[in-house]
Amino acid sequence: MEHKSILIKNGLLFNGSKAEAKVQNLLIKNGKIVKLSQTEIPIDSSVKVIDAAGKWVMPGFIDIHTHYDAEIEAIPSLHESVRHGISTVFLGSCSLSVALGTAEDLADTFTRVEAIPREHLLPLLENKKSWNTIKEYVDHFSEIPIGPNVASYVGYSTIRSYVMGLKRSLTKGEKPTPDEIKKIKSLIEEGFDEGLIGLSVNTLYWDKMGGERFNSHCLPSTYASWKELREVISLARKRNLVLQTIPNISTKYEVFIYALFSAGLFFRKALKISLVSLMDIRSNRIMYKVLQGLGFIFNKVLRGDFRYQSLPTPFDLYADGVDIVVFEEFGAGAAALHLQNAVERRKLLEDPNYRSWFKRQWKNPLLPKVFHRNFSFAIVKECPDDSLVGKSFTEIAKEKSKDVVDTFLDLVCEYGTKLRWYTVMGNDRKKALGSIMNYSNSMIGFSDAGAHLRNMAYYNFPLRMLKFIKDSHEEGKPLMSLEKAVWRLTGEIADWYNLDAGYIKEGSRADVLVIDPEGLDESVDEIHEEAMEEFGSYKRLVRRNPKAVQTVMINGNLAVDNYQLNPNLGKKKGFGKFLKVKTKE
Repeated sequence: MEHKSILIKNGLLFNGSKAEAKVQNLLIKNGKIVKLSQTEIPIDSSVKVIDAAGKWVMPGFIDIHTHYDAEIEAIPSLHESVRHGISTVFLGSCSLSVALGTAEDLADTFTRVEAIPREHLLPLLENKKSWNTIKEYVDHFSEIPIGPNVASYVGYSTIRSYVMGLKRSLTKGEKPTPDEIKKIKSLIEEGFDEGLIGLSVNTLYWDKMGGERFNSHCLPSTYASWKELREVISLARKRNLVLQTIPNISTKYEVFIYALFSAGLFFRKALKISLVSLMDIRSNRIMYKVLQGLGFIFNKVLRGDFRYQSLPTPFDLYADGVDIVVFEEFGAGAAALHLQNAVERRKLLEDPNYRSWFKRQWKNPLLPKVFHRNFSFAIVKECPDDSLVGKSFTEIAKEKSKDVVDTFLDLVCEYGTKLRWYTVMGNDRKKALGSIMNYSNSMIGFSDAGAHLRNMAYYNFPLRMLKFIKDSHEEGKPLMSLEKAVWRLTGEIADWYNLDAGYIKEGSRADVLVIDPEGLDESVDEIHEEAMEEFGSYKRLVRRNPKAVQTVMINGNLAVDNYQLNPNLGKKKGFGKFLKVKTKE
C-alpha cells in the first residue's frame, strides 16, 4: 500500500546541517515535509505512523561517484544503494556517460575500465538506448521507474568521441577541428542548460578501452591536449559548476595542473574541482598528508575551490586471477589484461621474457605506483586447491621455495579466474582514515557503485562511516560530532553541488532515512556475493547489513519499510527524480 501521508515520530533528528540533533516528529504529505515539531503532531487514521524511538532520522545519503549509467537501464531500482540509505546518485563520472553515441562505442568505452561484462552491457545498450540528444537523455529518466534520485555530469570522453568519431578521438596527436571544438562546446553547454552538475574529465593512462576494435587504447579524454581541456573546462567555471576529474594518479604531478585550474588567483572565479582521490595508500604512507597540505595551499592561498573525493572506509579489492584494474598501472599487467582469451593469456604468462618484464616492473622501487605490489598483502580466498586458501602468495612461495612472482603467475596459469584473492590497498590505518574523514577539503564519496562488480563493494559506505564515528564516541575519543558526520554525507554535498537535496526542513522534498544505531555493528563490513538476474546471474560483490536501515523515503515514497525493500521499487514510477542544478533566483 502506498501512503500519501506519513508521520515519523520520536526519532533523534539530524537535519543535514551541523545543528544539534533533537528528538522530533516529522510529517510528510505528498512527497514533501510539511511539519517538524518537538511536540505531538495531530493526525487522522489515514496517516501511516513510523515509530523511530531510539533511532536516528536523517536526510538520504548522496553518492557522488557511481558508474550506474548502464545498470540503471536494466535495474532502475539501484536497490543495492537504496537499501543502504542512498537517495541520490551521480552518473557521468570519470568522463564516461551513455548520453551520446552508439551502443557499441559506449560498451567499448565502459566495459574494461569499469569491469562491467561486455556480453551483458552491449545487448543492454542496444535494447535500451532510445535517446540521441542530451535533452532526450535527461527526459527519459522521467519515463523509467528509477529508485533513487539521479544527477549527472557531462562526460568528456563521451562528448569527444561522439563529435570526432571514436577512432579519431583515440588517435594520439589527432586534434578536433575548429568546427568540432565548437560542436563539443555546444554539447557541453546543452548539458549545462539541462541542469547537469558539471563536466567530468579523465587523464589517467591506465583506464583502458575494451572491445575488439580499440582494445587497450586509453579513454578519449586522455588524448586531449591541455589547451583543448582548458577550453572546455572554462565552461564549467563560467557556470560555477563542478569539474570532476581523475588525473594520472601514478605520477601525481597532474594534481598541480588541476589545482591551478581551480585557483582564483585574485583575478577570476574559482573553479569547483572534485578530484579522485585522497587515500592513505600502502605504497606511499605520507602521500595523503602531502595532498592535505597541498589542498590547504590550493584553497587558502591560491583562492581555489578544490575537493578530494574520499572513501571513508578501508580500500580493499578482490581479484579473479589477474582481472583487477590496478594491474593496468604497469605495462606488463596491462599486457595480460589486453588478452581476453584464456589460452592466449596463459601462453603470455608462461613466456620467460614476459615474466622477466613483469618482475622488473613489479619490483622496481623507482617506478611510479599506487598499487603496493606486495604479495605478502595478497591473500587467497578461493582456489580449487583448498590448501592454499587463507595464505598469502608470499607464504605459498616460501612453501614451494620459489620466487613469489613466479609463484603467483604459475597459479594464475593453472587456475585462471578460479584463483580469487584479496588485498587492502589503503585506508587500513584507523588514525589516518579518521584524518581523511575529518579533513575540510575532502568530500565523502567515491563508492564506484555499479562498476568493478567482482572487485569492490562500497555501496554502504555512509553506514560504515557512521559506525566509525559512533565507535569513536563509545571509545571516548570522538573524531567528530554525529551531526557533522551526517552533514558530510548529505547537506555539505548538496550545498557544494547546488542541488535540492541533503536536508530535512519544512517544504523540502522528503528524502528521509530512519537508521537503527544498534545495527551499525560488524555486519557493515561483511562481504556477500549477490546474483544479478538482469546480467545473466553475474555475481556482484556487495556488503549488506539489513539491520541498520529501517526506513528509506525517496520523494516521500517508502523505498524501504521495516528494513525491507518495497517490491514496487524499480517497477513503479514516482520514487526517484532527475535532479538539476538549482538556478539562481
